[in-house]
Amino acid sequence: MTLDYKSKFNQWVEQEKFAVELLKSVGDLMYDKGIELVFFRNHLVDVNVSELMKLFEYSKNVLGKDTPIDLVSKMAKKISEIDLAPAKLDIGLITSEYINENKIEDNNLISFLKDKLSSFIGQDKHTFEPKDVVLYGFGRIGRLVSREIVKQAGKGQQLRLKAIVTRDTSDQQIIKRASLLRNDSVHGSFNGIVDVDLENRTIIINGQSVRMIEAKNPEEINYKKYDIENALVIDNTGVFKDKESLSRHLESKGVSKVLLTAPAKSVPNIVYGINNQNLDIDSHNIFSAASCTTNAISPILNIIEDNFGINKGHIETIHAYTNDQNLLDNMHKKPRRGRSAAINMVITSTGAGNAVTKVIPSLLNKLTANAVRVPTPNGSLAIMKLNLKDKVSLEKLNNTIKDASLSGRLVNQIDFQVDQELVSNDIIGNSCCAVFDSKATIISNDGKDIVLYTWYDNEFGYTKQVIRLAKQIAKVRRLTYY
Repeated sequence: MTLDYKSKFNQWVEQEKFAVELLKSVGDLMYDKGIELVFFRNHLVDVNVSELMKLFEYSKNVLGKDTPIDLVSKMAKKISEIDLAPAKLDIGLITSEYINENKIEDNNLISFLKDKLSSFIGQDKHTFEPKDVVLYGFGRIGRLVSREIVKQAGKGQQLRLKAIVTRDTSDQQIIKRASLLRNDSVHGSFNGIVDVDLENRTIIINGQSVRMIEAKNPEEINYKKYDIENALVIDNTGVFKDKESLSRHLESKGVSKVLLTAPAKSVPNIVYGINNQNLDIDSHNIFSAASCTTNAISPILNIIEDNFGINKGHIETIHAYTNDQNLLDNMHKKPRRGRSAAINMVITSTGAGNAVTKVIPSLLNKLTANAVRVPTPNGSLAIMKLNLKDKVSLEKLNNTIKDASLSGRLVNQIDFQVDQELVSNDIIGNSCCAVFDSKATIISNDGKDIVLYTWYDNEFGYTKQVIRLAKQIAKVRRLTYY
C-alpha cells in the first residue's frame, strides 16, 4: 500500500514537472513569437499546473486521446525552434497526429513539425496591423470583451482596445467602472491590474491605456482626436438595433466597421463557425453577432440538419435572469418581466427560433421557441425537441456531435460533455458557446424524435463568439492549425 502510494505520487510529480515546462513554452511562444498554443481547443495561456493536468485527463477519458504530457512538452519546445508566423496551434491535435502516423518511431519532431506547418514557416507568411477597437457601452458584455482583448495582448496583437464610450465620464463614474471591471460577482476578479488615471481620463488595464470618452450620440465623436484610426466599434448598449441607427457610428471620424452584440435588422446576423465563412467584409460595414441563445443552438442544430435532417422542432431556453428584469416587482413594458427575477421563474418570449433561420436558412418555418427566465445570474440551458427526417441511434447521434467538437469548423463552438453531474454553475467561464450534455440526450423508439440539452454561459461563451467575429471583421485572424 505504501509503495503504491509513493509510486503513484512520484509519477504525478514527474507529470507536474513536464506541465511546468510546457507552460513555460506556452508563455515564451505567446509573448516572443505571437504563437498561441491550445490543447484540443482549450486555452493554455493563464492556465496553472493543476488546470493543465485536468485538461490532459479530460482528453484521455472523454475524447479518447491519450497524449503523453512529456511528448507534448517536447513538441512545444521544438515548435519554438521553427521560424513561424504568428499563429494559433492545437498542440494536442498535432501531437495526436504525430502518434497516429507512427512518426514517434523515428523520433524526428522537427522534420514532422516542418512538414505539418510548412505553410506557417516564415514571418512574412502572414502579416497584419492590429485593429483599434472602441467599446460603445460598458455593460456585462462590454466588460468581458475588454477583459478578453487585454488578456490576448502580446506579440502579434490582433485587437487593440483604445477607448470606451459612456454617457458620463466624471471622476466617480470612471472609478466605479474600473471597479466593475476589476471585480465581478459571477466571473470573479480580473486576473490582472486595473488602474485609473483621472487626469488623462483613462483606465489602464495591464499596462494598456484605454481612453474614457463621454458622448450622448455616436456621430458627435471625433476618435481621431484620441489617436484612433480605422476603428471597429463594438456596440454593446442594446440601444441601436437596425442598420439606420447603427450607421450613426460610421458618421464618427475614425470608424470603419461596427459590430453589434445583439440581433439586428437589415444587417448580416452572424454566428461564428456557422455562416461566417463566406462573409463579404468589404461590402458590409455593419454586422451583428446575433444573440447568446442563437449562438448556443445554431452549432447543434446545424450538425443535426446536415446529418439527419430536421422536419420540425421546438426550442425551450431556460435562461438566467438579466438586467432587463426587475429585482423586485415593478412596472415593465413586457408581460411578466416586471415580476421579481430573483424569486420567480418567468415565461417570456425569445426570438431565437426565428433568428436561427437567418443563420441556417433551411430551418425556415420549422421551429418554434419560447423562454423561461430563472433565478440564476448566469448559465443557461437550451432544450431542443426535434423531429428528424432520418432515424438515428443514441450512440450515432452523440458520436456525430462529438466528432464535430473535435475536428472541423465547430471545434471552438462545441464542448462535448459526458459528466453525469453537470449543472449550470459548471459551465460558467466555458469558452464554447454550446456545451453539449451527451448524458441527457433522449431518443424515441423509432429514432425519429430526439431531445437535446445544450448548456451555455450566456455571458462569457457569447463574448468569445463576439471576439472571434470581431477578429474576422478586422482582418486580423492569425493562421490556425486545428
